[in-house]
Amino acid sequence: METLKKVLLINAVSSAACGILLAVMPTKMAELFEVSQAWPFIATGIFLIVFADVVLYAFFRKSPGRGLIKSIIYLDISWVMISLLIVVLALFNLSTLGYLLISGVALWVALMAYLQNSGLKKMQLTQ
Repeated sequence: METLKKVLLINAVSSAACGILLAVMPTKMAELFEVSQAWPFIATGIFLIVFADVVLYAFFRKSPGRGLIKSIIYLDISWVMISLLIVVLALFNLSTLGYLLISGVALWVALMAYLQNSGLKKMQLTQ
């Protein structure tokens, strides 16, 4: 349980940091990604901040429910799959740096999903 809690905290902090960066600096992000619209960065930032709140809620619970942890894992996996589609299909005509950033974040999120899933399995074995 202790390892799962640590991973949840890391996931919450990294998601919140990324979300705040996107929401506060959408024009700079649009420049880096070489796109004209800043609103997708604001929307993604808000989503990540809300997601971070949910993960932080799970972290602070004495014993987070399996359903809550599974939902977080599913959202992380969905993030990775959507990122993969964007990069592989070269959607939205982004800059190379944009695709690299999306790939890097997707790898990080995949690691979070993997570690959370491992922690969930260990939690189930001890119950």
